[in-house]
Amino acid sequence: MSEMRIAVSPNPLVWYLKKLPAEFTGLDLIRFVENNGIEIINFRYVAEDGKLKTLNFIINSKEHLTSILTLGERVDGSSLFSFIDAGSSDLYLIPRYRTAYLNPFSEIPAIDILCSFYSSDGTPLENSPEYVLRKAYAEFRQTTGFRMKAMGELEYYVNSKVTGFFDGEDQKGYHSSQPFSKYENLRVEAMRLIARCGGMIKYGHAEVGTFIKGDELFEQHEIEFLPVEVEEAVEQLLIAKWILRMLGKKYGVELSFAPKITVGKAGSGLHIHMLLEKDGKNAMVENHFLSDTARKMIAGILDAADALTAFGNTIPTSYLRLVPHQEAPTNICWGDRNRSVLVRVPLGWSGKTDMIMDANPQQTIPLEELANSRQTIEFRAPDGSADIYNLLAGLVVSIQRGLSMPEALKIASDTYVDVDIFKPENRGRLEKLSQLPTSCWDSAECLEKKRAIFEKNNIFPRGMIDSIIRKLRSYDDKNLSERLYGKDEEIRELVIRYIHTR
Repeated sequence: MSEMRIAVSPNPLVWYLKKLPAEFTGLDLIRFVENNGIEIINFRYVAEDGKLKTLNFIINSKEHLTSILTLGERVDGSSLFSFIDAGSSDLYLIPRYRTAYLNPFSEIPAIDILCSFYSSDGTPLENSPEYVLRKAYAEFRQTTGFRMKAMGELEYYVNSKVTGFFDGEDQKGYHSSQPFSKYENLRVEAMRLIARCGGMIKYGHAEVGTFIKGDELFEQHEIEFLPVEVEEAVEQLLIAKWILRMLGKKYGVELSFAPKITVGKAGSGLHIHMLLEKDGKNAMVENHFLSDTARKMIAGILDAADALTAFGNTIPTSYLRLVPHQEAPTNICWGDRNRSVLVRVPLGWSGKTDMIMDANPQQTIPLEELANSRQTIEFRAPDGSADIYNLLAGLVVSIQRGLSMPEALKIASDTYVDVDIFKPENRGRLEKLSQLPTSCWDSAECLEKKRAIFEKNNIFPRGMIDSIIRKLRSYDDKNLSERLYGKDEEIRELVIRYIHTR
């Protein structure tokens, strides 16, 4: 299987080295650099603000290159993390070889590598987002015996001037094609570059959000990934967001992952799909039905869901998206295929799998047992403001807890909905459900109440939780939706202030 993946890989490093990224070594990267005219090494990393940062190196010699790749480099931690004092602020940046990719935008041939932070004593930096996720997943693997795979649905808007030709229908953009989808080419180019940088893409398409405001056209798109282990899932999202922004610059358009562009139109989410595996087999389905393992997993997420918004919905405009009737969740519940629930169980090929034979009577490719391999659950609250490392770490912690909670199956049963909860006849069912926070302020309150879930085993250091709570409260946005109701200009100012999220 690995030989097949290498043979068809779009990643130039994989193709040249004849290795999958997990097998890359420092010597492999040195060989690629020497034989492919690479002149620059870029260290990329995420600090406290969740944004991708860069440190550039011009390669002076093989000795210099070897030093960069084996010893890393020092950086000023006090400029990257609020908890580090300027009097003793040096941190080490150490590259993770498996993340290396050929920079698709650099005019000078360059290799980019994602890095981890280490303290002055050579130990991983406890409050680094990357290390928090690493700790959470290591604890999860050791305690449960499962592997967890995840992937994101990356939604974004492209903003350009109205042309008057094929501008598309308001809120009717779902899966539209050129010429009605004007920025399909940008999306396809992004998909190609993301794949060349190591991202595992499932597909891309135009999303529902299309609208005109004055002389501006807003067009929504989505790129969805394939499930990979949780750390890789974060990495491919970080690189994908960078690539899309770079292409926005190239095309001369505004490109935003902001959760809300304007009230009354579709917002952009960052839905996270997850599955558990044991011994290489998907554990989400049993006898063609959702397994107890999956139900416990859902219960763990729902039980911590209000606090998880502190990692996944981190700016005031996040809560302009989480409103009823916009295919965004407001209630803590789950269901099958229902797009208004918080955790959705999408169609997963758990029943008949021989549809291909009906569509293609001449089918000769042997059908394999794929039914159980594709089932996921989808967490629909997060948006583009998410601190993706902390969000995935929080989900890992919540799922681990759900798997061990004695009352997990009861929680799953009590929070399952199979009706439209917004219809008047279902009001009684709606009133029994807990609600998601309606502001950053409320999200901070929820995290304060449930912080012990995330601080257990020092996965999330206490100081890190304190910092997140302070940041959320600093927006002072309690009852913001009510305060802004009908004030279009103030809403527009708020959207512009947070147009470029993490």
